[in-house]
This record gives sequence, C-alpha cells and structure tokens, in this order.
Amino acid sequence: MARTIGSHGPKTMEAIRRAGLRLIFEHGYEAMSLRQLASEVGIQAGSLYNHIATKQDLLFDLVQDHINELLRQLDLALEGKDGPLEKLRAFVAFHVLYHMTKKREVFIANSELRSLEPKNYDAIVALRGAYEQRLAEILSEGVSEGAFEVSDIQVATFAILALLTGLCTWYRP
Repeated sequence: MARTIGSHGPKTMEAIRRAGLRLIFEHGYEAMSLRQLASEVGIQAGSLYNHIATKQDLLFDLVQDHINELLRQLDLALEGKDGPLEKLRAFVAFHVLYHMTKKREVFIANSELRSLEPKNYDAIVALRGAYEQRLAEILSEGVSEGAFEVSDIQVATFAILALLTGLCTWYRP
C-alpha cells in the first residue's frame, strides 16, 4: 500500500506514540478512539493500521517501553553503589526523580493496567515485579548485613514503593 504524501514510517510511528500517550493521559484508554488518534497525528484512521495492529497493542507497547526504560535507568543509577544503604539512597532518589519527570508514562502504567488484556497484563506485572525485586534485593542485603531491621521484605518493599510513588503525585518542587 502506498504511503500518504508527507507520512514517514518511523516519524509517523513516533507521532502516533506521542499522541497516544497524551490522549490516554488526558482522556483515558477507553475514551481515546483510533479516529481521534489518527486525527491528532494528521493521518487517515485506516492508516493507523500500517503502524499499530490494535489500540491494545499501542497501550501495551507504551507501558512495556516505559517499564523497560525504568529498569534500564534504575540499573544505571545503582551501578557502582556499594552497600545497601547507598543503594537504597540511590533507589529512592532515582524513583522520585524518574516519576517526577515521566508523569504521563507513570500515570498510564499505573492507572491503565486494568485496560490490558490478560496476556499483556501478565507481561507487564512480570516487568513491574522485576522493578520491585530490585528494591527487595537491596532490603534483603541490608538485613543480611545488619544495616536494616525489616521483619517482612515484601511488605517493606511495597510500603516503600507506595510511599515514594505517592510522594510523586503531590510533591511540586
């Protein structure tokens, strides 16, 4: 199929992703229509299918890419940190800064989990589990070394994440 004049494959896909991110953030996944998305990008609605298979695929890709980037940047933030206290400080600083600068992505990844189909939901929950596991490992290391006193690593992990993520919703620097 011929490309519409002025459309450029990779550039169009990036425009679709940006517009999709904004529209889902502003209106919610269920309220965003593909026709609205196409109009926002400046292409025919049918042309979207040259770039995305379904609206669900777009949501999954946006959330998956966000969490993969979150994990990649976290690993960089923790790189070279010695000891559990230094790692925990780095984790906290990273989490807050990342969540403050990626508010749309974070909001969608958290609030639109409910909109994912079961197989996509399971894949995203597994990726989120990898992020949670990074913190759990820091806490476990701290307990093993006597730096932290934690009776339940899983509860502490979720409590810290909830506290940090909650901070990002109201704090304005």
